[in-house]
Amino acid sequence: MVGRSYVAFLLIIYLSQSSVPSHAAEVTSRAYALSEILELAIARNPALAGAASLVEQSRGQQVAAAAYPNPSISGLAGRGTIRDPSTGVSIVEHTVTVGQPVEWPAKRVARQRAANAGLAGAQAGLEETQLTVLADVKVAFYQLLLAQRDAEVATQNLAMVDEVLRTVKIRVTAGEATPFEAIKANVEVQKARKEVSRTQNALLVVRVKLNTVTSGGLGKNFSIQGDFQPLRKELDLDSMTVLAIERHPTIRRLRKLLEQAEQSVVEERESRIPNLTVQGSYHREAGDQSIVAGLSVPIPLWYRRQGEIQTALGAKHRMEAERQRAKIDLESAVTESVQEARTAQEQIEVFEKGLLQQAEQALSIARVSFRQGAASLLELLDAQRVYRQTLLEYAQARSALAIAIARLERWTGGEL
Repeated sequence: MVGRSYVAFLLIIYLSQSSVPSHAAEVTSRAYALSEILELAIARNPALAGAASLVEQSRGQQVAAAAYPNPSISGLAGRGTIRDPSTGVSIVEHTVTVGQPVEWPAKRVARQRAANAGLAGAQAGLEETQLTVLADVKVAFYQLLLAQRDAEVATQNLAMVDEVLRTVKIRVTAGEATPFEAIKANVEVQKARKEVSRTQNALLVVRVKLNTVTSGGLGKNFSIQGDFQPLRKELDLDSMTVLAIERHPTIRRLRKLLEQAEQSVVEERESRIPNLTVQGSYHREAGDQSIVAGLSVPIPLWYRRQGEIQTALGAKHRMEAERQRAKIDLESAVTESVQEARTAQEQIEVFEKGLLQQAEQALSIARVSFRQGAASLLELLDAQRVYRQTLLEYAQARSALAIAIARLERWTGGEL
């Protein structure tokens, strides 16, 4: 009796627990819009945190550049006695010296200007990183959107070929079709299932990529909602190139870094004039007391900072070359993105002006004709294959346009 009661007690506990939904096992899926994913990326992406730390570092260098040299104080003390002639005087002798370095004003101004330019360059670098992160998020978003459309089309195709297989089996049973047609239809079903499996795997890979850009902020179970970005206005290559050169943070960052390098050259040249040290001293000894003042000046006789000046000039020339190279790369990237957007837009217009409708009509006619016996199985499968390929290529063209616009916004420095 005790054993049976214990088993009944465990059974009651199991049933009561199974009736309560487990939150740990519950799978939640949230649909994110593009704007929400962009906000997550800005808040969590480590590249932005690294760029922000460079801004903080540059602010610290700006504070250091504005600082004044600290004074120095030295002191000596000891017992002293007058020996010749001996007077019996014995006191604690001491010396206190105060020195204040005085920096050459032109060198100080050049150092401060270099620090200010460095801070402005770091801030432009933060904007540049943000542009890159936002573009990466948009590209990954549109790639995932395309993968979803591909999976949807593959699933729809599987449903259609399943329906064809059922129809063919009915005809074979009725003696209206040969078993070979059922074999062909079954092969198409297997191919469609294989395509569904491929699209699901590709969908998983792209989802991981988008989640990586947000540093895992989307979680493991998420989906996206939205559509591909259309082209709202005609793209003019010349105006886009001018816009990129004028406002892109990469150009501003390199311009500020070049300014920083130029001020570093000025600072090194001004450093040939040495700093002065103003000194004052109080001295007390047995039988004597004095207050003196003076200057300490190092003499640049053997070395006049030729190495530092040459190093600064080399850094300046390197920044000039990098800025020029960045302009060329930017113009090339804008040209490539504009051309990609134009090509994708032309393809979209071809699909929307009749190709999509024609493929759909051809499939509808083939399905009706197949049901009536006027079309063969091969003709129906060809029509379905063409329709699926047309839908997929249309989605690919829209995705290519959206990705080209996202990259163009990156190269032009902001939204179009």
